[in-house]
Amino acid sequence: MPDTFWRKKLTDEEYRVLREKGTEPAFSGVLFDNHETGMYQCKTCGEKLFASNAKFDSGTGWPSFYEAAVKAKGNVKLQKDSSHGMLRTEVICSRCGSHLGHVFQEEKTEKCPTGKRFCINSLALDFKGKNR
Repeated sequence: MPDTFWRKKLTDEEYRVLREKGTEPAFSGVLFDNHETGMYQCKTCGEKLFASNAKFDSGTGWPSFYEAAVKAKGNVKLQKDSSHGMLRTEVICSRCGSHLGHVFQEEKTEKCPTGKRFCINSLALDFKGKNR
């Protein structure tokens, strides 16, 4: 899709995060403290990404998940990111290429059994509750 399409579809802040690989301020997103049951989808294309049962409180201020949704594993793409003088792993929507956030290795715990923390911007997500 051309840049003009995304500029019309997204707010300025959504565009900065999703298309320019920005990061929203910690604890500012509407979904970081969401505890409803449902599915988190890509804001730009609706691709299913993360199930609510894999969401955990990482204390970081962003929605955090320990894995992509079982039926959506191919919907999340990972790639190296060496921007800002750091070496990280970027999380991208496989369908539309939108920047979602980053994945970090951490100690395996009861709340993070995979040892992977998918730290995702609220602005990159839409939430579809189970009863919606």
